[in-house]
Amino acid sequence: MRKSILFLAIVLVASTLSVNAQSSSDTYSVGTNVVSLGIGLGSSFGPNVGSSTPALSLQYERGLWEAGPGVISLGGYVGYKGYKYTYYDETVKWNYSIIGVRGAWHWTGSGVDNLDLYGGAMLAYNHVSTSVSDASGTYTNGYGSYGSDLGLSLFVGGRYYFTPQLGAFAELGYGIAYLNIGLALKF
Repeated sequence: MRKSILFLAIVLVASTLSVNAQSSSDTYSVGTNVVSLGIGLGSSFGPNVGSSTPALSLQYERGLWEAGPGVISLGGYVGYKGYKYTYYDETVKWNYSIIGVRGAWHWTGSGVDNLDLYGGAMLAYNHVSTSVSDASGTYTNGYGSYGSDLGLSLFVGGRYYFTPQLGAFAELGYGIAYLNIGLALKF
């Protein structure tokens, strides 16, 4: 999985550098708002057994101020991933939720129209809830929300806008998944 993520990052950087230089000053600026909805691939959360839901994420950010050849943004992040494992007559369920605050630096000097490259950090509360059920009902078996904690993570990503408001994004980092891909809406 790590080789796939590294390969994707190299392809993203190489394709950015190989495109002819054009103006991209309006791709991300102070006052820009972006909402992104993503699905994740690969995750450090949960067991490696049973079935799982896709990792889902929702992000919001707003460009606040210029910083060198870029713009600093702040926003929020919500992510979810669930697992289920059945062993004989017991079913164990794990639900992982992340709620966080993100800050990013958007590089406005790429020279590529419609491309927004960024990197940043997120401070988040990672909540896990566990339940076990069998023929007699559901109980927590002493686990409850064991493992919930604060986390700090880094991320890098890029968005390519097909229209002035709608684009696709790919982001590598340590949120609800190692790689998130999805749609971005700019307003």
